[in-house]
Amino acid sequence: MTSTEYHLAAGKAAVGAYTVDIDPERAGWGYSSLRILELQPGGWHDFATGDSEWIVIPLAGSCTVAVGGETFRLAGRESVFAGVSDFAYVPRDAHVSIASKAGGRFALTGARCRRALPARYGPASSVPVELRGSGNCSRQVNNFGAAGVFECDKLIAVEVITPAGNWSSFPPHKHDEDREGESRLEEIYYFEIASAHGKDGIGYQRVSPSGNGRNTDVLAEVRDGDVVLIPDGWHGPSMAVPGHDMYYLNVMAGPGEERAWLICDHPDHAWIRDTWPSQPVDSRLPLYTAPSAPERSR
Repeated sequence: MTSTEYHLAAGKAAVGAYTVDIDPERAGWGYSSLRILELQPGGWHDFATGDSEWIVIPLAGSCTVAVGGETFRLAGRESVFAGVSDFAYVPRDAHVSIASKAGGRFALTGARCRRALPARYGPASSVPVELRGSGNCSRQVNNFGAAGVFECDKLIAVEVITPAGNWSSFPPHKHDEDREGESRLEEIYYFEIASAHGKDGIGYQRVSPSGNGRNTDVLAEVRDGDVVLIPDGWHGPSMAVPGHDMYYLNVMAGPGEERAWLICDHPDHAWIRDTWPSQPVDSRLPLYTAPSAPERSR
């Protein structure tokens, strides 16, 4: 793939009902998938999960998710910059129906897997909101589908919010080898950039070759709805320009027996972590926190 094929501008990955549809075949890898579904008021969408597990999470709006005789009502949120969302896990080899009375935009994060785990509701109140880094490396991570937080077979999924002017995914890191302290994971970044003063926002994403796999090399200006595919390589920084907060959804999966996010920092930049304790976390964070009480699950 060329750099432009790893960076898919909004609309370039649209297929059928999905404004984004990345599966292992399109990405040229083995596990990770992402679909973005937009529903009009009163709209619905049916899909078969096939050989993958999925987490359905509202990006904007609310919906119901029906699977295996159960219906999960997701209260959702106004936007990714407005609050933590509840979500629903649906297993492989199932039929799923998503419906939205008022319409909205919904992410389907997926991974090929072996086990068919039970369908489950994830309340927004259960999502750990982590503040990572400090100074202008401060960012917020919503760990709704992180390893060790919510059980999946292969899928790992989190949300990252970077305040305007800050850098995240820094120091650059990689997870493209199975070895002690590192796990091999394919990764998808899906971006939403907050507008300001009536103007659309932009950000920047860097991926540099690590010497493993495809030697992925990307320097992309990213906008609302863009996707970056990361089969390997040092990824970061993700740069939010001044005036525009950046959101990205990370979807990861890989071949390892252990479902774990284990990373290796770039040796030229790893020292930056040592500076964090001496700096305050950006006072704009957290942008929001998880609600104290769970939403209704039925």
